[in-house]
Amino acid sequence: MLDVEDLPYLTVDVPGIGGRIKSQPDDFVVDEVPLYEPSGEGTHVYFCIVKKGMPTMQAVNQIARALGRPVRDIGYAGLKDADAVTSQMLSLEHVDPTRIESLAIPGIDVREVSRHTNKLKLGHLRGNRFRIKLREVDTLRTGEIRDLLAKLQQRGAPNYFGPQRFGMRGDTWEAGRALIREDYTEALTVLLGRVGPRDFGEVRKARELYDQGDYEAASARWPYPFLGERRLCRAMAKSKGQAGRVFRAINPQLRRFYVSAYQSYLFNQVVAERLNSLDCLLYGDLAWRHPQGAVFRVDDLAVEQPRCDVFEISPTGPLFGQRMTEPTGEPGAIEQKLLAEVDMKPEDWRAEGRRKIRGGRRPLRVCPHDASVDSGQDEAGDYIEVQFFLESGCYATSVLREICKTAQGFVAGDEATDDLPS
Repeated sequence: MLDVEDLPYLTVDVPGIGGRIKSQPDDFVVDEVPLYEPSGEGTHVYFCIVKKGMPTMQAVNQIARALGRPVRDIGYAGLKDADAVTSQMLSLEHVDPTRIESLAIPGIDVREVSRHTNKLKLGHLRGNRFRIKLREVDTLRTGEIRDLLAKLQQRGAPNYFGPQRFGMRGDTWEAGRALIREDYTEALTVLLGRVGPRDFGEVRKARELYDQGDYEAASARWPYPFLGERRLCRAMAKSKGQAGRVFRAINPQLRRFYVSAYQSYLFNQVVAERLNSLDCLLYGDLAWRHPQGAVFRVDDLAVEQPRCDVFEISPTGPLFGQRMTEPTGEPGAIEQKLLAEVDMKPEDWRAEGRRKIRGGRRPLRVCPHDASVDSGQDEAGDYIEVQFFLESGCYATSVLREICKTAQGFVAGDEATDDLPS
């Protein structure tokens, strides 16, 4: 099994340029591209915000507070990171548009206020357009990067889930695996104990105390902002170590996130297994229609492969769950072998009590549309700037890691978290 740092590159023949990302506030710019434009009529007010240095949910909370409305009333199509300049559409029903236009919140600019007939929901976007400056790079390699992007446009970049899916220690998938197996003691140990090389200071001490069974002392050690960890440790102390009781009290959305991390981890294994044939369909594949996302079974390679060659369709990998359709032939064998290696069977994802693990299919590759590469210089120094558009649910890191081929290529807090598996 491969951890996210060990996932192979498609373009191994092109040395990475390394570099630094997000070293300047304006180095990472993301513009959300809506699935549809507001009609100009309806009870829902649509408004575009441009935010800087602020994650989406913080912006939503501040807007809700300023308008005196519950956070749940505000609709959004995707989540955007803090370490970027991002634009995205929000919606709110039964509000005077002039109140939206007059909002004065530091770090948030309101633009393009209109009306529509429905609330924005997660996934109501066509994709995201990225403009990224890479610094501390050799600008003489701009032509090589342009050629590399052309190759990715033709074949596709591996559609890996990046490290942001797996938490600061890269192990939330282990909590998800334990949850699927109903091993609540193991799940809490992953989240609260088991000291690792990425743990330092008070966090390390808190985990050590948890491993020793001193849950009350561990709770006191967790620093701000680890409020959830502190709360869980207190609950373990109060329940005298009844892990099942404590874990079931965790917010269901957070539990689904842990399971989604395990789904993502397994998906990455399939991408790595099929890396050298991302642009080739196999008999029995379940193909993804771009950009709509409809999935169908491949029965005639002679008919479907030409469509794959022009990026109309792509092979898919598994997000294991109750509603996931299983491929046949060699693709099915690959996925069955993976489950066997982790001591699971397809029916394990459909067991009683796990009905919310819906699952689905996800394309194995992503196309960086409308890509361009330029070099330049500003007050912060030389840079190579890359621009591209990605469909909804795809990560900029899929492209950047092929360019950089360093840990920097997987940017923590990537800008496409609108596709959480469920």
